[in-house]
Amino acid sequence: MKARSMKLFFALLLACVSSFSVSAQELKIGYVNSERVLREAEPAKRAQAKLEAEFGKREKDLNDQNAALRAQAEKLDRDSPTLSEAEKTRRQRELVELDRDLQRKHREFQEDLTQRKNEELSSVAERANRTIKAIGDAEHYDIILQDQLVIYFSNRVDLTKKVIDALNASK
Repeated sequence: MKARSMKLFFALLLACVSSFSVSAQELKIGYVNSERVLREAEPAKRAQAKLEAEFGKREKDLNDQNAALRAQAEKLDRDSPTLSEAEKTRRQRELVELDRDLQRKHREFQEDLTQRKNEELSSVAERANRTIKAIGDAEHYDIILQDQLVIYFSNRVDLTKKVIDALNASK
C-alpha cells in the first residue's frame, strides 16, 4: 500500500512538474538521503552510543549465558558415556529449560532494543525533517525529495551533507 501511494505521489509530482511552464533552472529541487543522515549525523551517533551504553551490559550477560549453556552441553556430551540414563535425562531436561529461558531473554532483549532504537531514531528523524524544511525555506527549494522511490539524482541536488552539517552544528 505504501509503495503504491509513493508511486502515485511521484507520478502526480512528475505530471505537475512537467505541466509547469517554467524552465528547469527556475524549478529548484533537492534530495536528501535519510539513511545517510541517520548514520552520519552527530545526533544519530549520540543516540547509537546511548543505546550501546543502555543495552551493552545486558547483551554481554546474554552472550555469557549463551557461552555457559554451550559449555554445559559440551560437558554433557563428554560425560554422557559414564552417566546413568536417569542422570543423562535430567541434565538434558535442564539444558532444554536453560535454552528455552535464554531464547526468551534474547527475544525480550531484541524487542526492547528495537523499541528504544525506534524511539531514539524517530527523535533524530524529526530533527532532520525540521532541518530539511528550514533549508528548503531558507534556500527557496520548490521540492525536496527523500529516499524511497527516487531513481536518480545528481550531486547538484543532493542536500544530505548540508542536512548532516546543520544537525551537527545544532547541539
